Amino acid sequence: MKMSLLWIAALLPLGAAADETFRCGKWIVSSDLSVDALEQKCGPPTTVTSDTQDVLVRNRNNGLMVKVGETTVATWTYDRGSTAAAMVVTIVDGRIKSIERQKQASR
Repeated sequence: MKMSLLWIAALLPLGAAADETFRCGKWIVSSDLSVDALEQKCGPPTTVTSDTQDVLVRNRNNGLMVKVGETTVATWTYDRGSTAAAMVVTIVDGRIKSIERQKQASR
């Protein structure tokens, strides 16, 4: 029981993130789409970055962090011209996790 509550608490932030949507031609794009559907509707992104990160958990016996796997995080940026902020799509292990407007640099 205690372990299942910990898992639920750990997963809550994943579903609580407020995602934005954006228009690609006649389509409205949201994080509910698959990566393939996003690319079909919007075409290839302007820029792509990708990073492999370790998945760490705390060992119950000694409290040390232990690597249990790896995850791939890709960031796709769609430049929408000079009148609209670029949209940044974060993809974790092949699934869209978030869509956000790119923050403008301070002048």
